[in-house]
Amino acid sequence: MALDAETRDQLIDTVRRFVTERLRPLEAKVSEDDAMPADVVEEMKALGLFGLSIPEAYGGLELSMEEECLVVLELGRTSPAFRSTFGTNVGIGSQALVMFGNDAQKEKYLPGIASGEIITSFALTEPEAGSDSGAVQTRAVRDGDHYVLNGAKRYITNANKADLFTVMARTDPSKPGGGGVSAFLVERTSPGLSVGKPEKKMGQQGAHVCDVVFDNVRVPVENRIGAEGEGFKVAMQVLDRGRLHISALCVGVAERLIADCVAYASERKQFGQAISQFQLVQGMIADCKTESLAARALTMETARKRDLGMNVTMEGAAAKYFASEMVGRVADKAVQIFGGAGYIAEYGIERFYRDVRIFRIYEGTSQIQQVIISRETLKRGG
Repeated sequence: MALDAETRDQLIDTVRRFVTERLRPLEAKVSEDDAMPADVVEEMKALGLFGLSIPEAYGGLELSMEEECLVVLELGRTSPAFRSTFGTNVGIGSQALVMFGNDAQKEKYLPGIASGEIITSFALTEPEAGSDSGAVQTRAVRDGDHYVLNGAKRYITNANKADLFTVMARTDPSKPGGGGVSAFLVERTSPGLSVGKPEKKMGQQGAHVCDVVFDNVRVPVENRIGAEGEGFKVAMQVLDRGRLHISALCVGVAERLIADCVAYASERKQFGQAISQFQLVQGMIADCKTESLAARALTMETARKRDLGMNVTMEGAAAKYFASEMVGRVADKAVQIFGGAGYIAEYGIERFYRDVRIFRIYEGTSQIQQVIISRETLKRGG
């Protein structure tokens, strides 16, 4: 359900001002504290950021994919940890329920997800199942009107804050790959569910990932999403959508870095003139701008195609692959343009350099995107 142009523009302007006036001044503090201020989270809830993709009938904004990407572009202009605070509610933590959940499941959980009262997580990755998502070993054994879950998940975003997990577990061990995997909604308060300490990470301090352990966790049959054995299909469609969200975020971060580079290069003087006057610096800025424009165009075109109901599995993978690699190159050039200052924490460039590295890994590594792109291209005949 697309917004009218005026409402959309008002939303984007509101998010832009929130990023500029509220979030950017807190970037260093959030990184140093490795924590998100509670008042900022409440402001995000009030702005409706936790419900960007949730249907309006359940209290969300129900943005189209194109509109969501435009909003995420604005949120990319600050530390990615801020977006991660509500990102799982908008994307991978809620979309299995939105796309495949039944009415009772939606009525029970989606209003709380939209308001931010319920924080969600997506539990797919395991010690032996990352890029090979079909290698899930967490077991779900049917026992009357419940399933009993046993296993462990790794690197689960927002797990330490999550109230509700979408969990992929193997219900039929006789079927190899994704064929025996099912999806479940598992509440944090379920006996036997435990969450590990947040991992120390390269970047994105303030956003946390943890292990999640299931020890004879009983989950009602009514909390299974879709039919038994459909979990892999659910996961793949959730990730297809999530890749566009991440692509837009990468573009937003790149645009922030380019703006910072232009401002710094215009002020920093060497050999009696601003370094922006040197052609080798101009060349780096030109490369960054060209790649960011290309990533933006691919992302937005693919979002519009998805809104029209077209199959964009290949295009979404291409957007995520290109945008995540692009922002890594932009961050690297930003450090180079800033020179020594780019290596110093005070300027924030080194923080972004670390922050963006994860984009080439989650929602599928760049190598997995290459596999998807080539597979879909061969399938389409070119």
